[in-house]
Amino acid sequence: MPDEVHLKNIRQLTFGGENAECYFSPDGKKFSFQSTSGDLKCDQIFTMSPDGSNKKLVSTGTGRTTCAYYLPDNKTVVFASTHEANAECPHKPDFSQGYVWALYDTYDIFTANEDGTNLKQITSEKGYDAEATVSPVEDKIVFTSTRNGDIDIYTMNTDGSDVKQLTDETGYDGGPFYSYDGKKIIYRRTTFENDDEIKEYKKLLSEGLIKPSKLDIWIMDADGKNKKQVTNNGAANFAPFFFPDGQRILFCSNVNNEDKRNFDIFKINIDGTGLERITYYNEFDGFPIFSPDGKKLAFCSNRNGKVKGETNVFICDWVD
Repeated sequence: MPDEVHLKNIRQLTFGGENAECYFSPDGKKFSFQSTSGDLKCDQIFTMSPDGSNKKLVSTGTGRTTCAYYLPDNKTVVFASTHEANAECPHKPDFSQGYVWALYDTYDIFTANEDGTNLKQITSEKGYDAEATVSPVEDKIVFTSTRNGDIDIYTMNTDGSDVKQLTDETGYDGGPFYSYDGKKIIYRRTTFENDDEIKEYKKLLSEGLIKPSKLDIWIMDADGKNKKQVTNNGAANFAPFFFPDGQRILFCSNVNNEDKRNFDIFKINIDGTGLERITYYNEFDGFPIFSPDGKKLAFCSNRNGKVKGETNVFICDWVD
């Protein structure tokens, strides 16, 4: 698209189904991602090469999975799964209360080798444990959990030990990612305008649901200190990811789109200035992530689908 001046040599890596949250390994030689394709009824975790070849199943093929990420060894994948509680896919959320996300309390976090062997469960608390990503510089996982009754962000060692809570504000704090130097964490957080919205949030949370219509991007130190708001636009903003310089981020938002299902990728400075739109497709573009060297960008999009609503993984050269 002519306006997508930062994206060059775009290539499609998956073809068909729903493919999302595709993240580079630390060495940049492969991806982890989640996919509902073929005969699958809900997301499972896969790996593949950056050219789209060598697609392999990591998770068990049962339950529902989400949010896979490579550990620093480039061999082990961390992800969340419901398979331990039930081999079947959990029920989809009821949209009679509007567009909601389900926070399945049967999600726990696991690690496994790329071929699915050596599967280990590293969280076992009651409630939702998911959205795990990994520090680029040390053996730390940051993740989202409802273990204390709200939706907050925690860190732990890669074996599940030394759990520390980083957020305690009322509302959904989630989707965390480390900066390249491991010193900062970027995340999404619920924005409330009044007590009625807080009341609705707590009611939905008691049902294992969240309405993601108002989320803003925040930044904090890796120990949870110095929390600062980056966006403040009344929209749904999520999937933030740092530039290698640590001073800018990419994120996904429906700001300024009349169709609230139409998300695009934006760039912004960490102080909230310099907002720039990156993608211009008239449906979903999201989940941007840079390669470790910052030269490539992977993202997920509805563009070029054979069926409406299909989501695929794309990779391109980043033009700064």
